[in-house]
Amino acid sequence: MVKEEFITKVCRKAPYSRTMVTTVLDIVLDTITKEVANGQTVQFAGFGTFEPKKCAPRTGRNPHTNEEVPIPARVVPNFRAGKYFKDAVIHTVK
Repeated sequence: MVKEEFITKVCRKAPYSRTMVTTVLDIVLDTITKEVANGQTVQFAGFGTFEPKKCAPRTGRNPHTNEEVPIPARVVPNFRAGKYFKDAVIHTVK
C-alpha cells in the first residue's frame, strides 16, 4: 500500500476530507521524523516505538576489490513494533 491508497482507506472510514487527512498525515510523519532526528523517542502504546539507534563503527569490504573499507559510527532510525501491532500481524498472516 502506498500513501495515496492509505489516505483513501482513511477517508472511507472517517468523516474527513481527503485534504484534511493528507494534511494531518503529513504533519504526523514530519513530527515523528523531526523528533527522531533530534534524538527523541516517539512511542505509541500498543503500536510501536520510533527511536534513533547508534551503530558502532566497523570495517566492511568492497565486494569488487575485497578491500577493507572503514564504516564510521552513525545514527539510524529504528522501529520496534508494540504488542498489539505484533499480535495483529501474527494472527492474520499465515
